[in-house]
Parts: sequence; C-alpha cells; structure tokens
Amino acid sequence: MSKLRVESFTISLDGFGAGPSQDLNNPLGVGGTALHEWALATQTFQRKLFGGSGGETGLDDDFAARGFHNVGAWILGRNMFGPVRGPWPDERWRGWWGENPVYHVPVFVLTNHARAPLVMDGGTTFHFVTEGITLALERAREAAGGKDVRLGGGVNVIQQYLRQRLIDEMHVAIAPALLGSGERLFQGIDLPALGYACTKHEASPRATHVVISRQ
Repeated sequence: MSKLRVESFTISLDGFGAGPSQDLNNPLGVGGTALHEWALATQTFQRKLFGGSGGETGLDDDFAARGFHNVGAWILGRNMFGPVRGPWPDERWRGWWGENPVYHVPVFVLTNHARAPLVMDGGTTFHFVTEGITLALERAREAAGGKDVRLGGGVNVIQQYLRQRLIDEMHVAIAPALLGSGERLFQGIDLPALGYACTKHEASPRATHVVISRQ
C-alpha cells in the first residue's frame, strides 16, 4: 500500500510549525518565512517554486528532493490552500501559487464547506473534501495510483492524522529560529505512545533534519 508521508515540514527551535496571524500578506504566519530559509535556498525549491535553475545542492537539497519522489497525490488543510475562512464567498481564491501550482498531481483539501473541484494548469486539480481525514486519505490513495500521498499540513491536520496513526513517515526540519508563538507541531502528541520513533537525523548549516517513522 502507498505510504502517507509528511515531507520538509519545518519547525522552529521552540517547536512552532507556523507563525501566528496568517493572512494574505503572511501566508506562513508572522515570522513563518524564517523557518523555510533552508528549503528556499535549495536547487529543488528554486526549480519547483520559481522555475529557475540555480540553488544549492547538498544535504538540504537531498531532503527537499525526496519530498517529491514517488508522490501521486497531496492532502492539505484549508489554511494551506488560502486565507479564506468560513463559507466560500465566491470562487475567486485559487490558491497561493498562481495558475500553475507546484503540485502537478491531484490535491485533496480538507474543509467544512463544499466547493467544486478546481482544475489548474500543469496537472493540478484541487478537490475539496468535507467528509473528514479518513475519506480524504482514501480518495488521495485512489488518485495516487499506487504512489505515495504527501500530507502538506498545516499543524492541526498533521496532528489529526498522527493521533489516528495514519502517517507512515515524517521528515521534520528544525530551523535555527525562534518564533515565540504560533502552532506547536507536537503539542499534546505522545509520539512514543502512538508507536513512532526517530529513525534518522542529520544536520546541515541551515537545519537539522529528522525522520520519524511509525513502528
């Protein structure tokens, strides 16, 4: 069976996976951009996000690149899709990424408010799932066609899947930054009791990379 994976999810030294007060000008919350300096510098992210050819290789790029390997579908929380809250006022919001998002595969967005599928350029279609995390995973696995499903976040969505022991593997990058407030990734989560263990850890000058696997 395909795996459910978290990849390149970055937290601060004080454990926050996003800054506070997400809005249109702060998609990662206030101060959240500082978490991702390691990823933005890589060749993989320069190519995937900006269509460029530069960027750094090495350990950080190795971890960034593995996050796109063998991925046939994504799952996102609604906050990862955009800053709109409550019922959709209209369908003008089409994501943070322009008309050709970085995914290039089906993406299943968890929400409490129904919306028709949104077909984008480059092979990305956003499907809005109102029936909860289990059905979203079932639909994503079917769409992935035997490949893995990547769980993009945010924090609350990852916590929901962790509590149900549905995540097979997590790559968490720890950035040398302090946020002070926001959303703590492992708040209230007892990973050992859920059967998770650290199976790999390596450090670069920009981040410490940890792999947590379900045993």
